Amino acid sequence: MASEQSEKLYSGRLTGSLDPMMEKLNSSIEVDQRLSEVDVRGSIAYAKALEKAGILSKAELEKIISGLEKISEEISKGTLVISKSDEDIHTTIERRLKELIGDVAGKLHTGRSRNDQIVTDLRLLMKSSITMLSSHLQQLIRTLVERASAEIEVILPGYTHLQRAQPIRWSHLLLSHAVALTRDLERLSEIKKRISILPLGSGALAGNPLGLDRELIRKELDFISISINSIDAVSDRDFVVEFLSTSSLIMIHLSRLAEDLILFATTEFGFITLSDAFCTGSSLMPQKKNPDSLELIRSKAGRVVGRTTGMLIVLKGLPSAYNKDLQEDKEAVIDVIDTLSTVLQVTTGVISTLQINKEAMEKALSPEMLATDLANYLVRKGMPFRQAHTAVGKAVHLAESKGVTLNHLSVEDLKTITPMIGSDVAQVFNHQSSVEQYTSPGGTAKSSVTTQIEQIKELLKKQKE
Repeated sequence: MASEQSEKLYSGRLTGSLDPMMEKLNSSIEVDQRLSEVDVRGSIAYAKALEKAGILSKAELEKIISGLEKISEEISKGTLVISKSDEDIHTTIERRLKELIGDVAGKLHTGRSRNDQIVTDLRLLMKSSITMLSSHLQQLIRTLVERASAEIEVILPGYTHLQRAQPIRWSHLLLSHAVALTRDLERLSEIKKRISILPLGSGALAGNPLGLDRELIRKELDFISISINSIDAVSDRDFVVEFLSTSSLIMIHLSRLAEDLILFATTEFGFITLSDAFCTGSSLMPQKKNPDSLELIRSKAGRVVGRTTGMLIVLKGLPSAYNKDLQEDKEAVIDVIDTLSTVLQVTTGVISTLQINKEAMEKALSPEMLATDLANYLVRKGMPFRQAHTAVGKAVHLAESKGVTLNHLSVEDLKTITPMIGSDVAQVFNHQSSVEQYTSPGGTAKSSVTTQIEQIKELLKKQKE
């Protein structure tokens, strides 16, 4: 069992015990114990560099690595005991190592500061977490693409300002969300490169005086490069802000997707039905089926954006080098990793299990949504678009005054607006024909949507490579 009065890593300079409330404020163990595995990994790499620098003998190195591997085993089994007086995970591991191998454990921290140790741990955790999050994000994008492929014939109203605008393919709408998420996937990939910079070996701020082979550590921990400046290395949290910012964008994209689905699942729209597995009922009204999964996705966006804003405020007034304010970074990062991981998986579940109501979507298509098609009809006959726009606006007004839909105006009625309209105008009022005319790249025609599906698949393939 661990001692209740573990020795502080800074003991010697200060006497007496910390005020209990200061102890509580100073402690980060509840959060940073998530770093235990990467802390051990970083310590093993550092021990190897110390041995190469002549600080450790081969026997001491073997003893330290053996002890650290034992601790790693305890971590994986969930048996590593954390003392109430362990202020952080470094204290826990160093204390436990001493319990296992004796005083030689004290050599491990030679030339190393918690300043470069913690930021190394955080970078290692974030590297693996971004790999995991990217995998979840790719699965969500694939799910959207699969539905788009399977339901490519389905047409529904497209909306701007939440007003019916033009007919579009259901697939076109799904892919609009998928494309936004591919940008997020690219951002995560870019961030991972900037996270993969090794700070270990920077000491507290001045560097390492022991001839440490930082290249050896870099290879051991699989970082891309080594930090250039030791002061910057221990205080840089740009990579944290980048991750939190990108996570905020991801959550905003997911929130907008959730909002579309919430609206479409209402009785008023009735376009989709959500699986019971992602809904809850009402505590009072037995008939209710609430889209709580989507509402929680929408709300979690605020949580992640808040973490981003909070971290920016922590950083904006700091002087150079490490300051204890930076202890706030881990809670923000770990919370966002956990939130984003859960939300991505739930969103994928919602998308893969929802059912569409094709009949309701088609029933919502109205002739007025083809007003732009009527304007284009006049344009093809030689009328300038601005004049065509005005003419069709008059036709819409005429239909409203007569209490009929636009397609029920007679040719004679339409000719009172412009003689350029002939009997062939009837071909305009066909929603299927309408969507098929948008064949330009990015459009809602079947050929264009099919191309978009292939483009997104290619983007996913490149990211995987």
